[in-house]
Amino acid sequence: MLNTTAFTLTGYRITKELGTARGIVVRSRSVIGNIGASLQTLFGGDITLYTELCEHARQDAFQRLCDHAAAMGANGLIGLRYDATEICPGVTEVLCYGTAVTVVAE
Repeated sequence: MLNTTAFTLTGYRITKELGTARGIVVRSRSVIGNIGASLQTLFGGDITLYTELCEHARQDAFQRLCDHAAAMGANGLIGLRYDATEICPGVTEVLCYGTAVTVVAE
């Protein structure tokens, strides 16, 4: 799936806009993971347990976005964006969205 945060894909012509596609993931860290991350905060620096959680959530949201766009008949995504919202303490929604398009090489 071709994708960009811009509103054009260099080297391609948009032939059809299919609408907004999205991928949503809701994640939380386990109690054991929270304890491990709390220990990491004592030493400062990168809290790798949370970094990995965030990266996996974004990857999953992006994959769900691509699946949704493909189901709409798209072969490209423009205006790609991420958003995150804390639903309740320790539970976060990650949303990846963009405009599903069909494109052809110029």
